Amino acid sequence: MVKKSDQLKRGIFESERRFRLLAGGAIDYAICTLGPDGRVIHWNKGAERITGYPAKAVLGKHFSVFYPEEDRASDIPAKALQLARKEKHAAAEGWCVRKDGSQFFASVVIDPIYEKRKLVGYAMVTRDVTERRQARADLEASESQFRLLVSNVTDYALYMLTPAGIVANWNAGGERIKGYSPGEIIGQSFARFYTPADQAAGKPARALKIAEETGHYVEEGWRVRKDGSFFWASVVIDPIRDSDGNLVGFAKITRDISERREAQQKLEQVQRQLAESQKMDALGQLTGGVAHDFNNLLMIISGNLHRIRREVTSERGRLALSAIETASERAASLTSQLLTFARRQSVNPQTVDVAERITAVREVLSSALGGAIRLDIDIQPDLWPVFVDPNEFETALINLVVNARDAMANGGTLTVSARNVPATTEVAVDVVDTGEGIPQDVLSKVFDPFFTTKPVGKGTGLGLSQVHGFAHQADGRIEIASTLGKGTKVSIYLPRGTADATDTTEGHSVRGSATVLLIEDNPAVADASTGLLEQLGYTVRWASNAEVALSEIDANGIDVVFSDIVMPGKMDGLKLARAIRHRKPALPILLTTGYSESARDVRSDFPVLRKPYHIHDLSRELSKLTGQRSEHASSEIDSPADEAHRKARARS
Repeated sequence: MVKKSDQLKRGIFESERRFRLLAGGAIDYAICTLGPDGRVIHWNKGAERITGYPAKAVLGKHFSVFYPEEDRASDIPAKALQLARKEKHAAAEGWCVRKDGSQFFASVVIDPIYEKRKLVGYAMVTRDVTERRQARADLEASESQFRLLVSNVTDYALYMLTPAGIVANWNAGGERIKGYSPGEIIGQSFARFYTPADQAAGKPARALKIAEETGHYVEEGWRVRKDGSFFWASVVIDPIRDSDGNLVGFAKITRDISERREAQQKLEQVQRQLAESQKMDALGQLTGGVAHDFNNLLMIISGNLHRIRREVTSERGRLALSAIETASERAASLTSQLLTFARRQSVNPQTVDVAERITAVREVLSSALGGAIRLDIDIQPDLWPVFVDPNEFETALINLVVNARDAMANGGTLTVSARNVPATTEVAVDVVDTGEGIPQDVLSKVFDPFFTTKPVGKGTGLGLSQVHGFAHQADGRIEIASTLGKGTKVSIYLPRGTADATDTTEGHSVRGSATVLLIEDNPAVADASTGLLEQLGYTVRWASNAEVALSEIDANGIDVVFSDIVMPGKMDGLKLARAIRHRKPALPILLTTGYSESARDVRSDFPVLRKPYHIHDLSRELSKLTGQRSEHASSEIDSPADEAHRKARARS
């Protein structure tokens, strides 16, 4: 029977054998036993692999052989054994030396071995951690470079937030963009970067919540600097989580993109202006294409009305003629307004006294408003003159007043004022009503041609478009502001005129019954015009083209030339007029057109009468040229106030 003591000894032996096999076979660790004096007693395969020493070459040698010379000089090996004895354990990392002299970074653990409280040696475990150390060094270097990069970036504000939105760090970009130094902002809530309105709406907290729930938050919006100024920012917020997925904070990137936004807005403005220019060009081509023929048709209608009126005696017939005349005037007004909006209108700019013009049409404006609306006129003293077409100016003013009247169905007050604007050297004419106002979504469309909110048959949608076209064709601008329930203000800004308001047209004295050479290729228009001229007491000779006209001029007997601009052939009315002036410089010449592109820039050379014209228009222009006033049609000629009344009727 085996004794228990023998079994115990065999068990211990077996255990030690297995341990020696395990230690001896481990190749990732250098496991060795040292004597009390530090000499190597046992050596495993891992020690041989790591240090390069075979067992027979190292057994009996002092373990200090594995330390660099400088460590041995500092007595580090002996100190390590001393620490192990004192603390029952010693652990360190440092450089060790292989047999071939190369070094590796080692993790060393030394434990003392006691038997019956007597030190019998040491167990030393060494591991080559060179790669781990290098990886850690690389990581630290990378983190250092990243911190250096982040801290020195100036175009972006890069910083961390705690889960509660408290600023945890701050880079140079944050200081440059937002104005805070690290000491002023670290530990403060990032909500202070938001506008008061955004703070009140809970936007900062909502941004963090979205970032946490979706993994990303991005937006553009206004942010506030330390000095209280605003800037347009691009903001990105990302959540930061630990290895267990717990939220530990947020990474926030902010960039000042105010300049980019401004550039984008300018680009959009240029694109809108280009689109507007293209629209105007297309509208101008369309309008110009039909205006000439349409106005010729109206000329035939209005011209023959004067003939028919003399032959119609019944009240019903006269009422019918009046209706035809009103319809003709409205049609002419629509065409004129459309041409003005498209900036294709032939204008006759003059230096105009704004105060005198407004005062002259005050009675007309009051009549257009009716009794339920009070008209106030407020004109600044010493008002500058402006250089505009006076007829177009009056038309624009009447259009504004009529439009304001329609916005005050229950009555109110309309104020027409004029003032100097020294900052821009402009004269501002304001029309302010106390009407119902215009919704914001409609405000941007009010100047578009044919746009109207009035019922069918109550408006053409061309009144404000004419005002818009007049302002821009006069090198001015127009602004509109409106508040629902309070009213609307329309302001026309016109450049200050530089000359006194004078009439520079020289009259040519013509005695007796003057002879007019009428040059018109359309026989029906020529017949209507002839009727008007004869009513004014002129003798008329008609030419259908430039060649016939020049023959009549050479034959003499012509006192005034009245020519259409648009004619077939190589020589239009303008070229013909210049040829006539070259032959007979003193011969008065009056041009007329329903619409002609070339007529837009000839006012300085020849006066131009727009079709369809009335007998009073024709009389006025011919009187300026000939120096005589017809008495045959004095009852037919309107005063300036009568003409303004007619304009108001045509737009009402």
